[in-house]
Amino acid sequence: MKPRALMGLGGLVIVAATGVFFAVRSSKADGNKAGGSTVTVTRGTVVDKALAVGKIEPDVEVGVKSQVSGVVQKLYADAGDFVKIGTPLIQIKPNPTPLELVESRRQIELREIELENLQRDIDRKRSLKDQGLVSTQEFEAAQQRLAESKLQVQMAKERLELLQQGRVQIAEDRIESVIKAPITGYVLEKAVQMGDPVVPLTSYQEGTVLMRMSEMKRLLFRGTVDEIDVGRLKEGMPVEIKIGALPQAKIRGVLSKISLKAKQQESATVFPVEIILTETGGTTLRAGYSANADIIIAHRDSVLTIPERVVTFAGDSATVTVALPNDRTEVRTIKVGLSDAINIEVTSGLKIGEQLAEKPVKELK
Repeated sequence: MKPRALMGLGGLVIVAATGVFFAVRSSKADGNKAGGSTVTVTRGTVVDKALAVGKIEPDVEVGVKSQVSGVVQKLYADAGDFVKIGTPLIQIKPNPTPLELVESRRQIELREIELENLQRDIDRKRSLKDQGLVSTQEFEAAQQRLAESKLQVQMAKERLELLQQGRVQIAEDRIESVIKAPITGYVLEKAVQMGDPVVPLTSYQEGTVLMRMSEMKRLLFRGTVDEIDVGRLKEGMPVEIKIGALPQAKIRGVLSKISLKAKQQESATVFPVEIILTETGGTTLRAGYSANADIIIAHRDSVLTIPERVVTFAGDSATVTVALPNDRTEVRTIKVGLSDAINIEVTSGLKIGEQLAEKPVKELK
């Protein structure tokens, strides 16, 4: 065969192949258009909610502290124990420094010397008063100084006794080194061990927390809400709480407090909230459980719903593509209501059972 004839035949083959390729591609495109995915308008529930992240905590938690310094000598209770008010928890062994002991003893000696001098002075003034050489007012002032000196001696002796023995009786109050439970409840945490030093609670220092206790009768959810959602929240809103360690537990509560001041948390602005637990469903809750709380802002039951992804929003209008018989479609304007970011309520423009076309998936280039 001649070269020109071969070239002509080859050109026809290429043209035919190209035509078949485009015909097949066109056929596939038409099939996707005609048989695209659709969703059905159904009736369901739409819940708008805000997420709070936090943990379960007791409403009141008491820190047990000591009024005397020293070291931990005995532990009578452990974390998790239930104790009644007045039950011994910890015994503190006084551990004064040599300087403290010396100063306390010398203070007693000094106060006793002052007392002896004042006693001799009052005896002289009494004699002079009987002779009319000292006024009654001057004598009474000397008596007052003597009484104050006796009290100073007593205080110095009590301080030494407290340093050495760890206990002292002052009038009707007894200060001792055995720390007792201030409330009836559970020991949540034991913060010290045998031999640990103890700083006492005074007007000038907070003191060492020895244990933490709580009645555990009233539990709260304490957590934070993102600043985007806090403006929609109001006290009294119902809450559903999910505890990670107890996936089957059904816990409900009521939003009781919304902080007026935000705080920074991991580069985000959040607002602290408190939720009172109202229903536990018989679940035993423990302080410190991590939890998420769904704060119910609005709730719609038995309404027309569609996936929000099929709705096209433009300004104040919302449209969907309705799939009609014979592979026809219609763009229809609808009115929407509550949304949970997945499904959205349809208030008008659609009927139950109608089919809506999915939006075409954008191909990645």
